[in-house]
Amino acid sequence: MSNAFHKMFTAYKDKRVLITGADGFMGSHLTERLLEYGANVTAFVRGTSVTGTHRHALKNISHLASQLEIIAGNVASNDTAELIKRANPDIILHLAAEAYVPKSFTQPLDVYDVNLTGTLNVLEAARGMSDIQRIVITSSSEVYGSYDSPISETYLLNPTSPYGASKVAADRAAYAWRVTYNLPIAVIRPFNTYGPRHTYDVVPKFIDLALQNKPLTIYGNGEQSRDFTYVSDTVNGFMLMGIHPRAVGEVVNFGAGTAVSIKELAETIVRLSGSASEISYDPSRLAEVGTLTCDWKKAKELFSWEPLVNLDQGLKENIEWARNNQ
Repeated sequence: MSNAFHKMFTAYKDKRVLITGADGFMGSHLTERLLEYGANVTAFVRGTSVTGTHRHALKNISHLASQLEIIAGNVASNDTAELIKRANPDIILHLAAEAYVPKSFTQPLDVYDVNLTGTLNVLEAARGMSDIQRIVITSSSEVYGSYDSPISETYLLNPTSPYGASKVAADRAAYAWRVTYNLPIAVIRPFNTYGPRHTYDVVPKFIDLALQNKPLTIYGNGEQSRDFTYVSDTVNGFMLMGIHPRAVGEVVNFGAGTAVSIKELAETIVRLSGSASEISYDPSRLAEVGTLTCDWKKAKELFSWEPLVNLDQGLKENIEWARNNQ
């Protein structure tokens, strides 16, 4: 991490920060980082959550427990706004979502409810707090659909899945609440993030299969590509959006800026893990996006942010973590 980032992040000391989805993959990493910088964190988690990502529990952060309060609820419930206001945060980082794209194929209304209604509850909570300093709303690269060139924030939003549509709705609701109520809102659009603790999506699935020497199944021909960004780089993006004065009112992409085909990803994981797995192919899944690549120039211009972890380095760390946590 750059010294400039470190200096910026020290501004979190003693801030009251509420994170929805704090027990999820990105949320747990972000929670740890904030605690390390001295923030007083309220973790908003699902009422049924025990370990969140199934291999990690917030209670494991025992040495920082005095700075951490955990509240449980359903982000899509009418009670959510009151729970958030009662916590009285200075900063809200809203990550809670139904983020598994295939679920939106069979349960689109449930996904829409959590992703849109949950966001509206957070926005309404913030509207009722006169001293709120920042609300970061998590959007997604899936709002764009597929483009052959690196995607900037000015590209049209053409989601191809119900999940992507639900994130567009939440993204644009945040914009409307910003304009109408002059709230200090920032919208972050992370591209495909991977790393330790992630338990669904293509990278952790391929790693788990490779470590068991089982076949890695690719949907379609494997030429579809994604922008795989290591979790520490994405967390830097969240930290900047939550505290940097230039983030207010902005929508910002964070990604590695490199298109990696799913076939190449599978081959790289097999190579780095020393696996004997074979690669197999199944028919394409619904609503498949052909290419997603991030143009992160705006993040560079606003915050001097850039990705620091390349794919081989990130996958090696992820594979090592998975070996130790199977």
